[in-house]
Amino acid sequence: MSLDIAQPISEWQLIQASAAGDEQAFEHLYRHYSRRVYSLCLRILGDPTDAEDVTQEVFLQVYRKLKTFRGDSAFTTWLYRLTVNAALMHLRKSTVRHEQAEDDEQIKIMTDHVARERRNRVLDRLALERAIQALPPGYRTVFILHDVEGYEHEEIARMLGISVGTTKSQLHKARLRLRQILTAPPKGREENDNQR
Repeated sequence: MSLDIAQPISEWQLIQASAAGDEQAFEHLYRHYSRRVYSLCLRILGDPTDAEDVTQEVFLQVYRKLKTFRGDSAFTTWLYRLTVNAALMHLRKSTVRHEQAEDDEQIKIMTDHVARERRNRVLDRLALERAIQALPPGYRTVFILHDVEGYEHEEIARMLGISVGTTKSQLHKARLRLRQILTAPPKGREENDNQR
């Protein structure tokens, strides 16, 4: 099955053609969704190189599993679920000690940065990104899908295979944790106040 991509076609036709082995149709799907997948991977993983690797892994999975997509949910929901699962699996494979050392350094850098920005009364986007990266993976994933990507709790629950109540709880806890991280006093100032 080969489609003429120059003619307007539906997403479902592209999916069907790609599943049947039409490379041009699959390339069109890749071009259409790869930036979104990369962006989600980057937000979850926090590293551009890892995000690129996982994006490629996701599209390899899409290529292999596209025949199993039945259309019960939106294609984007199915694709984002594959993406979230691949990104979380990548996180699990990373060594804990290496990540802990990097996380400690990132937290220190973020804390110093937040203190400077607090004096200036401007919250830098970089500080927010670092704070998001400091969240536990489950909180981070739900926060990104809901507050950044705009998904509803029901959609997130389907994507992650968890209950709606769990998504709401994780989002609430993520927001509280972000607030704590972003408003925590810097270490040096806290020590000086205690010495007075």
